[in-house]
Amino acid sequence: MKRPLALSLLLSLSVAAAQTLTLKHDEGTTTLKKDPQRIVVMDEEALGWLTALGLSERVVGLGSTYLAPTDITAGKLKPEVLKRGFYGQTKLNNPAYIGDWQTPNLETILALRPDLIVRLTWQGNQNYDKLSKIAPTLGYQEGGSGFWQKGLRDLARVFGRQTQAEQVIKQVADVNRTNARKLLAAGAFKKYSKVVVVAPFAGGSNWLYTTVRLIPDLRALGFKDGLKLKESSLGVGAAISDEALLGLSKDTLVVLFPPGGKYNGADDFLKTAVGQRLKDQSVVYLPEAFSPYSGPLVSVRNSNEVTRLILEKLKQ
Repeated sequence: MKRPLALSLLLSLSVAAAQTLTLKHDEGTTTLKKDPQRIVVMDEEALGWLTALGLSERVVGLGSTYLAPTDITAGKLKPEVLKRGFYGQTKLNNPAYIGDWQTPNLETILALRPDLIVRLTWQGNQNYDKLSKIAPTLGYQEGGSGFWQKGLRDLARVFGRQTQAEQVIKQVADVNRTNARKLLAAGAFKKYSKVVVVAPFAGGSNWLYTTVRLIPDLRALGFKDGLKLKESSLGVGAAISDEALLGLSKDTLVVLFPPGGKYNGADDFLKTAVGQRLKDQSVVYLPEAFSPYSGPLVSVRNSNEVTRLILEKLKQ
């Protein structure tokens, strides 16, 4: 009797192990059940990964810094908001709004009974321990090398969609190669061998993105860095002075990539002395409403739209 009982116990343990997965991510090591059905995403980046894997309908809670009180009704995103911008590419199924990444509503998240929480993170980010007590939580550092590919592949393992993840990653590379050939044929690199990505904020401050946020896509197209910084904030970029911008060479393309909504300072920047000096070598690239800064879906749009803007610039 003991042997069958022991064998049954071993089989039960084996089945349980097959149904779980342990992942090492940027905030720790997490064990979770495979194929979770109820997911909370703390930001649009995580939403983009799940959308690329065909899983956005499982999102029951969404965090965002973009949303205003007028976008929410009874604690949920209004149906018309879900049709706008980046949200229009997803198949969100009436998710609850759980606050922004700095101050998430932990009570709302708890009430949603999620099986999984996914978020971006950075040095000094808060609430990981509290979120992990609610559900298994995966966090990925935005400034890390290849961070969205890592996040996408980890989630693919959780949901058994590894083949789809690799197809998505390959699609991004294929789009970049196609657009790189277009730029080369048009003589883009003869005129602009280098590039910088500048985020003009309302109020007058300007940031240079050096690690993530559009710059990797431009490098993939074949451009070299027009400026390099010794230090960056949170591995993303750093404030850039007017003097540094005025020192850019004529063969450096300036891609103005303003933040969304009320933070967009592109028009005001172009009216400044610096903006006027650089306007002949600048293009303005506007992200979609509610768009993540990075991820496979965004990289495809970045590559196609920036290539279009540059080709139009060359015809002027």
